[in-house]
Amino acid sequence: MSGTALWAAVIGGSLGCYLLKLAGLSVPAAWVEQPWVARVVDFVPAALLAALVAVQAFTDGQELVVDGRLAGLAVAALALAFRAPFIVVLVLAGAAGALVHVLAG
Repeated sequence: MSGTALWAAVIGGSLGCYLLKLAGLSVPAAWVEQPWVARVVDFVPAALLAALVAVQAFTDGQELVVDGRLAGLAVAALALAFRAPFIVVLVLAGAAGALVHVLAG
């Protein structure tokens, strides 16, 4: 990508983000105060995080894969279900992923 095309993409992306933010601020307060809007907004962060986790755990480039990342995710979910401290969740998930990688490789 040439320097000019890169700067055009940066400026275009910045303008798009600004317009999106402006659109959000321009919504009338009566719309935002609706109870169903508040319920939907409460679930948006969890849905976005779940989508990011799914993409990172099950894809490699353009392909769906099952590898050590899935084992790490499963172990992390299990550790969270048992209310383990976050650092323990991270260590267990990393160890499970590494173990699957070593055993499969």
